[in-house]
Amino acid sequence: MRSLKMIYGRGALLAIGGLALIAVGLTLAACGSSASGGSAPSADTMLGAGSTFAAPLYTKWASDYQGVAGVKLNYQAVGSSAGIAAIEAKTVDFGATDAPLSAADLQSNGLVQFPTMIGGAVPVLNVSGIASGVLKLDGPTLADIFLGKITTWNDPAIAKLNPGMKLPSTAINVVHRSDGSGTSWMFTSYLSAVSPAWNSQVGANTTPTWPVGTGAKGSSGVAALVQQIDGSIGYVEYTYAKQNGMNSAQLENADGVFVKPSLSAFAAAATMASWKPSEGFALPLVNEPGAESWPITGASYILMQKDQQDAARAGMALKFFDWAYTNGAQTASSLDYVPIPAKVYKLVEKVWQQQVTVSGTSVWPQ
Repeated sequence: MRSLKMIYGRGALLAIGGLALIAVGLTLAACGSSASGGSAPSADTMLGAGSTFAAPLYTKWASDYQGVAGVKLNYQAVGSSAGIAAIEAKTVDFGATDAPLSAADLQSNGLVQFPTMIGGAVPVLNVSGIASGVLKLDGPTLADIFLGKITTWNDPAIAKLNPGMKLPSTAINVVHRSDGSGTSWMFTSYLSAVSPAWNSQVGANTTPTWPVGTGAKGSSGVAALVQQIDGSIGYVEYTYAKQNGMNSAQLENADGVFVKPSLSAFAAAATMASWKPSEGFALPLVNEPGAESWPITGASYILMQKDQQDAARAGMALKFFDWAYTNGAQTASSLDYVPIPAKVYKLVEKVWQQQVTVSGTSVWPQ
């Protein structure tokens, strides 16, 4: 697992994280609370910040949980970099990131990390004459497209994977994220795993230096450009692709099987994964074995301080996620996320018991 510096790029992390932290601080100050320092936080309101990808799920979970427990969640969807910066500064009860931190980074920053749900990134395209969901690509070919080595849709490498398909000579227009993104980290982690050239020239990063293409902000920006430009290809979260009816490609997985993106394919990738609590469950879930596995799969994570100052506040957050694990699976599926398997939650709960403390005393269970 790459260090925080390697994942984000130290300069990008400091610049983006610093600016985002200021934004989070101002937002939370406007709400009249912070997790430590300043005015006292509300006893019935949790504070969280980070991942935009997971925000719909956390918002729905929070709404349902408030009706059950009377506890609110003020969640600021400001991106993974900002979520990390906020939890390190202790301005929130938890941060959220789609690019997991390494065990070394967690240790040096006194953080505990655990997954909350699983999703996938999918290549989306807009090519006249190619129907939705029929184009087949493998990892090396997809990497060469984003490296700028394959420039037309009738390139022999693409034609070989799609025998009998009439492919146009249309130029390929690559579209990628211009902002720091956990989806970009997931996508480039996959390309790094399947392409030595990509791994050596670009690598896995939330803000990679793209060799070719046009950048767009957010999934909405990528989707808009792909939908507007004939011959284009980009990548977005599966939920976004599905809800917007976008044309997605099939991918060859580690078992040599071409699969379509789906909740069951993401679940298959997660089932075959080896989750390691000692490494903060940090796992890209890319190119996992299994005939049904989708090769660009990943989890979203929660970050909390290990050494807590207030047992009640720490317990409030852990109770919320305990409820979400045990009662929120159907909600996750309805929003096109894959719930964390029960066996993984058992490992997560052990981490809570062992690592989340106040003055050396375990916060969980309460």
